[in-house]
Amino acid sequence: MSRTAPVAVDELEVKARVENPDPLRAALVRAGAVLEFRGDMLDRRFDRGDRLADRDEVLRLRVFQPADGTPAYGVLGWKGPHSKQGRYRRRAEAEARMGDPDCVVTILERLGFAESLRIDRRVEVYRLGDTVLRLEWYPDMDVLLEVEGEPAGIERAIAATGIAREHFLAESLPHFIAAFERRTGRTARLAR
Repeated sequence: MSRTAPVAVDELEVKARVENPDPLRAALVRAGAVLEFRGDMLDRRFDRGDRLADRDEVLRLRVFQPADGTPAYGVLGWKGPHSKQGRYRRRAEAEARMGDPDCVVTILERLGFAESLRIDRRVEVYRLGDTVLRLEWYPDMDVLLEVEGEPAGIERAIAATGIAREHFLAESLPHFIAAFERRTGRTARLAR
């Protein structure tokens, strides 16, 4: 039986630096956003001698460790080359959820992949309609808010945050790291 790979979906997102998360949380609740996850989100990127990085692709295992102590789970994902679509960052993406992320690491290592980047953060994930908003606290860097969804939903979610639209950028994490380091004179720390 032949099987074709599932079609990757286009991910559209923007990010903003958050000065104070408490008013943002209150604004999201007032707007009807639902908290879907609170806990640690551990990203492990894998590559084979920069072959994926050279193509601007990402193979990532994301491990979610809920704050309430329920069992952790993983999401294995592939991301294609990034581009801009209007005011949004765009990447093709395919993901699969699994219950045993440690086994996935073993499989990837046996296939010749090695960890190329590690990012540890505490997160709160909210959903407002079909739009996902993720507050991210890193070991030593600014708090960020990522908003992901379709353009109309992203814009409604941004309006609900109370943060000015011009603060939301179609940029990736390295942009925010560089801005933090320029502003503070400190080296950002993304992993524990």
